[in-house]
Amino acid sequence: MAERLIIDRDTCAGHGLCYGNAPDIMDCDEQGDPVLLLDPIPDELIDRAKHIVNICPERALSLRSD
Repeated sequence: MAERLIIDRDTCAGHGLCYGNAPDIMDCDEQGDPVLLLDPIPDELIDRAKHIVNICPERALSLRSD
Protein backbone atom coordinates (compact mmCIF):
# COMPACT_ATOMS: atom_id res chain seq x y z
CA MET A 1 0.00 0.00 0.00
CA ALA A 2 1.39 3.43 -0.95
CA GLU A 3 1.98 6.06 1.72
CA ARG A 4 1.41 9.68 0.81
CA LEU A 5 2.56 12.69 2.78
CA ILE A 6 -0.16 15.30 3.11
CA ILE A 7 0.55 18.99 3.82
CA ASP A 8 -2.21 21.08 5.39
CA ARG A 9 -1.24 24.40 3.83
CA ASP A 10 -3.73 26.33 5.96
CA THR A 11 -2.03 25.06 9.12
CA CYS A 12 1.62 25.17 8.00
CA ALA A 13 3.54 28.09 9.49
CA GLY A 14 6.70 27.51 7.45
CA HIS A 15 9.05 26.53 10.30
CA GLY A 16 11.07 24.40 7.86
CA LEU A 17 11.64 21.45 10.16
CA CYS A 18 10.20 19.07 7.57
CA TYR A 19 12.47 19.92 4.69
CA GLY A 20 15.38 20.62 7.02
CA ASN A 21 15.14 17.08 8.43
CA ALA A 22 14.14 15.26 5.25
CA PRO A 23 15.61 17.05 2.22
CA ASP A 24 15.27 13.84 0.23
CA ILE A 25 11.46 13.99 0.70
CA MET A 26 10.73 17.71 0.81
CA ASP A 27 12.14 21.04 -0.28
CA CYS A 28 10.83 24.58 -0.03
CA ASP A 29 9.64 27.13 -2.53
CA GLU A 30 10.70 30.78 -2.74
CA GLN A 31 8.40 31.71 0.17
CA GLY A 32 9.73 28.95 2.42
CA ASP A 33 6.64 26.77 2.05
CA PRO A 34 7.21 22.99 1.89
CA VAL A 35 7.11 21.21 -1.46
CA LEU A 36 6.93 17.42 -1.81
CA LEU A 37 9.69 15.85 -3.87
CA LEU A 38 8.31 12.30 -3.68
CA ASP A 39 4.75 11.05 -3.97
CA PRO A 40 4.15 8.37 -2.88
CA ILE A 41 6.86 7.97 -0.28
CA PRO A 42 9.21 5.03 -1.04
CA ASP A 43 9.23 2.27 1.58
CA GLU A 44 12.84 3.01 2.53
CA LEU A 45 11.89 6.60 3.52
CA ILE A 46 8.70 5.88 5.50
CA ASP A 47 10.47 6.13 8.87
CA ARG A 48 11.90 9.53 7.92
CA ALA A 49 8.45 10.68 6.75
CA LYS A 50 6.94 9.56 10.08
CA HIS A 51 9.66 11.51 11.87
CA ILE A 52 8.87 14.80 10.13
CA VAL A 53 5.14 14.26 10.72
CA ASN A 54 5.91 13.90 14.43
CA ILE A 55 8.20 16.94 14.72
CA CYS A 56 5.96 19.41 12.89
CA PRO A 57 5.03 21.96 15.60
CA GLU A 58 1.81 22.92 13.83
CA ARG A 59 0.77 19.31 13.05
CA ALA A 60 0.45 20.33 9.40
CA LEU A 61 1.77 17.01 8.08
CA SER A 62 0.14 13.61 7.99
CA LEU A 63 0.63 10.27 6.26
CA ARG A 64 -2.20 8.63 4.35
CA SER A 65 -2.27 5.09 3.01
CA ASP A 66 -3.79 4.62 -0.41
